[in-house]
Amino acid sequence: MDIQFSTEEQRFREECRDWLHANVPADKRPMDAADAIGFDKAWQRRLFDAGWAGINWPSQYGGRGLSIVQQVIWLEEYARAHAPWIGANFVGVNHGGPTLIINASEAQKEYHLPRILKGEAIWCQGFSEPGAGSDLAGIKTRGRVEGNELVINGSKIWTSFAHVADWQELVLRTEEGSQRHRGLSWVICDMHAPGIEIRPIRKISGQIEFAQVFYDDVRIPLENVVGGLGNGWKVAMSTLSFERGTGFIADQVKQSQEIEELIDRARATGAINDDRIAEALMQMRAEVAALRAMTYRNISEVVRNGQPGPEASVIRLFTAELGQRLDRMGLLLTGDDILDFRYGDDNHIADYLRGFAGTIAGGSSQIQRDIIAERVLGLPKSR
Repeated sequence: MDIQFSTEEQRFREECRDWLHANVPADKRPMDAADAIGFDKAWQRRLFDAGWAGINWPSQYGGRGLSIVQQVIWLEEYARAHAPWIGANFVGVNHGGPTLIINASEAQKEYHLPRILKGEAIWCQGFSEPGAGSDLAGIKTRGRVEGNELVINGSKIWTSFAHVADWQELVLRTEEGSQRHRGLSWVICDMHAPGIEIRPIRKISGQIEFAQVFYDDVRIPLENVVGGLGNGWKVAMSTLSFERGTGFIADQVKQSQEIEELIDRARATGAINDDRIAEALMQMRAEVAALRAMTYRNISEVVRNGQPGPEASVIRLFTAELGQRLDRMGLLLTGDDILDFRYGDDNHIADYLRGFAGTIAGGSSQIQRDIIAERVLGLPKSR
């Protein structure tokens, strides 16, 4: 596959590579969100000060105002340099901020976007509920309008980074008696507001990254509504399109590195002589190349329309399921070392355990297949 870049884009790639080579931290990022929050904020601030935060965000909000293609080049080089995961900044940088750029008021953008890029404000996502996971239209958390405020009651679950967050992209029902997609609103929720209770959830890998959040008469100003009351479904779809379409580009680049590392390890241990392992590695290497081609096609969609289309679900589904296959192969090639695993280790065993979330985050694989069938292929609804 021959993807052509302009001379300017090639120079930009070299600039990215040189800066990362000189600045990637030697220390590894701590695994727990609470332990890593200082690391995440400091690294994000370092990126901002050097001009590497918000590559394609508008310059008036702290970004560089460059193209989405240059943003992708940066993410590719970032992954190749083994730079640290942006951790607690993920929600704000990868889909909260982009959602604000295309949907928020000028006042909302001026206040929040620079703080996200500087690492001064951590965001979390308040979409899933105990009875409404991937089915966003089943949301029951409610916001009652009282004067110039929303009074919020309900709960959210699987909220990434809630226990370290300052703000939340919160979707709730604001029209009494509304059903399904109607009557939802997308709200900027202050996570330090009275009435919010946060209960952290420990993952199978031993880390605490998620939480359940309870809202008991939480008061949020109406000026924190993004896109207007009752327009939450439209705004939330843009959030999910960024999460599914461009939010995981770094993961896709990382997969291209992982497959080559797995092949090298299989050669070093002799496992490559097993035809089943060799065939599986060959298949995954081909799939990684196909995923890169799909990613660039998706970026072309963003260039044309400003945000990813429903085709982003193809990439999200492919990335998640390929990631799990790579994790299983990494576990297989680990051999007897699997017996020495301890919670807190960061290795192929931890990758395997973390990987179970891959086919759930951003909408389960079943939801992604529904979107592909209905909105990409035009098939009749399954329900």
